[in-house]
Amino acid sequence: MDLGRIFKAYDIRGLVPQEFDGEVAERIGGAFAVFTGARRIAVGYDARISSPLLADAFIAGVIRAGCDVDALGMIATDMAYHAAGMFDEPAAMITASHNPKGWNGIKLSLAGAAPVGVDTGLGDVRRLAEAGVEAAVTPGVVHRTDTRQRYIDHVLEVAGADGIADLAVAADAGNGVAGVVLPTLFEQISARLTGLYLEPDGTFPNHHPDPLRPENLRDLEAVMRREPFALGVAFDGDADRAFFIDDKVRPLPGSTVTAMLASWFLHREPGARIVHNLICSRAVPETIQAHGGIPVRTRVGHSYIKSVMAETKAVFGGEHSGHYYFRDNYRADSGVLALLVLLRLMSEDGRPLSEIRTEYERYAQSGEINIEVADQEAATARVAEVFSGDQDLLDGLTVSLGDRWFNLRPSNTEPVLRLNVEAPDAAAVAALVDAVSATVKEASGVGV
Repeated sequence: MDLGRIFKAYDIRGLVPQEFDGEVAERIGGAFAVFTGARRIAVGYDARISSPLLADAFIAGVIRAGCDVDALGMIATDMAYHAAGMFDEPAAMITASHNPKGWNGIKLSLAGAAPVGVDTGLGDVRRLAEAGVEAAVTPGVVHRTDTRQRYIDHVLEVAGADGIADLAVAADAGNGVAGVVLPTLFEQISARLTGLYLEPDGTFPNHHPDPLRPENLRDLEAVMRREPFALGVAFDGDADRAFFIDDKVRPLPGSTVTAMLASWFLHREPGARIVHNLICSRAVPETIQAHGGIPVRTRVGHSYIKSVMAETKAVFGGEHSGHYYFRDNYRADSGVLALLVLLRLMSEDGRPLSEIRTEYERYAQSGEINIEVADQEAATARVAEVFSGDQDLLDGLTVSLGDRWFNLRPSNTEPVLRLNVEAPDAAAVAALVDAVSATVKEASGVGV
């Protein structure tokens, strides 16, 4: 069995049942049990229609390999990370995150919520799954385990949620698993919740579960225009990402939120290290340094962020894509915890979010632009020849050109290069986007 199509850089993901079905899930469950050598593994699943059956199949593979299971039921992905940290055992979350409803997958973590990615064992799990593992003499046992209240208590403690003021919050769960947590959470804080699409529904009847797409924010924005809210938040399908909207109904880029939360942590821990990926705005490391912290630049992706946070003992990490990581949350990302910390920051500051954000937004950004190419390496090499500024290859090609810069990264799954540009203003961004895009297309023979 060849599972190369579904094993990605950070997780497992594919179409159901064409690429990912019960047999595959069972094989991966057994492989993960053997790979970890654990006595017990926590398993949860999201709201997708296929998730309960795939979770059952994964669990069957785990217990067949002789390992016990903490069956967590329908949860958010950050609840799986919490279980891995709290119980100090590996965890698996059946989810395809923000992918369309026909997809599903698995996010794996080791004991303590340590990451499993292409450089930390995911290839080993694939090889074991492809070969198949032998049944143990004594199968494992399944324990039905409810960790929801312990998770809520945990995030409330980390954020110091008793310091959150009476703020009006509009939240769009997108019919994903954020709806499992939000109502109970808001019963225990002073902020007030107006919820949208809180009922988990794996058909995603209202909109696609990806808050980075502007069209998926329209319903939330419409609610926020009808009455005043201090903050809006939209979650992706498995609720590990949060995307925020200010009181003037303007979305906040992930870089802005990263810089804001970094400043909050540095106020409490002066001199701390803060991790940010290389796509984040220059305003992020500038903010960290201005508040007496040490910025640590890393590759894109949760497995890299978590590993670097562990190595550097960083207190917080952020990505442009809406992933926010917390040392006191086992270095795991959590959309709910990001929301609580942002509410705490707003409560302490006292100003509207639309005013607070201005301190952290200094540059214009393009957002991620996908450019189709026939040969990723050749196109990237040509761009490196044409743009002769300061270059590094930490993750794709990053070129600094004085007061502007760009990053060009290959997709792991598609024949595209992903371009991100930052410059002093929108006109400069547009000009650099056009110049880099033209070079890529020329190298690929597009339009020539």
